[in-house]
Amino acid sequence: MTTLPTTEHPFLKMTKIFVAGHRGMVGSAIVRALTARGHDPAQILTRTRSELDLLSASEVRDFFAEEQPQQVYLAAAKVGGIHANNTYPAEFIHDNLVVATNVIHAAHRHDVPKLLFLGSSCIYPRNAAQPMREDALLTGPLEPTNEPYAVAKIAGIKLCESYHRQYGRDYRSVMPTNLYGPHDNYHPENSHVVPALLRRFHEAVQQNAPEVVIWGTGTPKREFLHVDDMAEACVHVMDLQEDAYWGAVQPMQSHINVGTGQDCSIRELAETVARVTGFQGRLTFDATKPDGMPRKLLDIGLIRSLGWQPRMGLEEGLRDAYRWYVENV
Repeated sequence: MTTLPTTEHPFLKMTKIFVAGHRGMVGSAIVRALTARGHDPAQILTRTRSELDLLSASEVRDFFAEEQPQQVYLAAAKVGGIHANNTYPAEFIHDNLVVATNVIHAAHRHDVPKLLFLGSSCIYPRNAAQPMREDALLTGPLEPTNEPYAVAKIAGIKLCESYHRQYGRDYRSVMPTNLYGPHDNYHPENSHVVPALLRRFHEAVQQNAPEVVIWGTGTPKREFLHVDDMAEACVHVMDLQEDAYWGAVQPMQSHINVGTGQDCSIRELAETVARVTGFQGRLTFDATKPDGMPRKLLDIGLIRSLGWQPRMGLEEGLRDAYRWYVENV
C-alpha cells in the first residue's frame, strides 16, 4: 500500500467523523487517510451493517442523535460491474437511493456541519464529450447497462445541492473515476473490471491456462485511479475552506471530478494485468459480451485547480492491488 502523507493539527483530535462504508474499498482507504493526517482513531466513527443498517431511517436517525458527528464521509454504496448492474437493477437503484436519503437527511436534521457524498463517473451521459466535465451532467441519455445506479448517484448529488441551496448546508460531492485497490470486491461475477481481471489472470497462472477470455472487444477506453489517491482527494476536498469549494463549483453542478486525467483501452489494461500477474498466455476478447460506454475519461481541471493531483501510476497501483489480493483473498 502507498505511504500516505501525515500532518498534525490539534483540532484534528477533536473532530468526530463518521465514515459510512468503512469496510469497503473507498471507506477503508478514507479511514487510512484520516489516520495518516493525524485524526484520532477513537474519533473516527465506524459501524458494520449489523451494527447500523443504513437502509433503516430510524436506525440512522438514532445513530446521528446519539453520536453527533461533525463530519460525514458517505462512502457506503451497493456497487458492481456490468453483469451485476444488469442482473440486479432494482437493488442498485433502491439501496443507493435509500442510503443517500437516510444519511444526508439525518445529517441535516442533527446539524452535521460538513458532509462529503461519493458518486461515480457513470452519472455522465453515454455519449458525453471527452474528457467529461462536471457541466456534462444531465445533458443526455445515460449508459443503459448501469442507468439505475447512475440515477441513484445523481440523486445523491442533487440532495447535497438542495440542502445547500435551501438550508445552507456545506454538503459536497466528488465523482471518482473507476477505482481499484486494497479491499476491492473480487467476486467472480459481480466485480468491476480491474479486480475481475486480476482474479482471472491469477487463476490462469495458477492453473497454467493457455488463454484468458475477456468480456467485450477490448476497444473501450477507461480511466483508473488507485483508491488511496481517491481517499486523499476526498480528505482534500472535505478540508477545503467553505468559500473555496462553493466558489469553485457551479450552483447547479456542485460536484467535483476525481481521476487521473489519463485513460487506456481495456486491451491495454489486460496486457498490463498480464505483466503484473506473470501471465504469458494469449488474450482472447469475447465480442458477444457488452462493452458499456465507448469511453470514460474525466476532466480533472477543477480539482487540480484546488490543489490536488494523483500520485500513483497505473502499473504501480495494479501491483499494489495484486499484492493485497494474493495476501488477503
